[in-house]
Amino acid sequence: MLLVAGCGRFGDSMGDSSWNPGTWFGGSNQPQSLEPEGGYPTTNLDGRTGIAHVVSARWEPMYEGRLLVVTAIPATKGWWDVALITEEPLPKGRIRADDTGVLRLRLVGYPPQQNSAASRSAANPASDTITAALTISKEALAGINQVVISGSGNAVTLNK
Repeated sequence: MLLVAGCGRFGDSMGDSSWNPGTWFGGSNQPQSLEPEGGYPTTNLDGRTGIAHVVSARWEPMYEGRLLVVTAIPATKGWWDVALITEEPLPKGRIRADDTGVLRLRLVGYPPQQNSAASRSAANPASDTITAALTISKEALAGINQVVISGSGNAVTLNK
């Protein structure tokens, strides 16, 4: 009974009582949220840009969920480190659809170095096709009705 009474609010209405163990050791200065100060970043911070043309998207079955496979053609040769990332920045490994059940992804990569031979050569659809894949777990799929994959020039929609 004494322990429960010690947690009560004896001071002002904010509970700054010295009897409250939650305020001992600076407990009243604890953050109310795990969100970083200033919020989560709203842009792609790694510098990758969108691939020029998303050609297709398809589902491949997996034991733990599905594999989303996306094919694209870049504007030039030499693109590297291509990946599917969420349009809304989320912690690494997190996949979440918006309130309407749509998962919005971007196909991004690093372009070739400026003034290189690759940056001056247009991509050949027969040989310079890029394929990227993303594993989506059964738990994440439960909230997804549709997936929209965008590049820098177009977007492809895939139904679940």
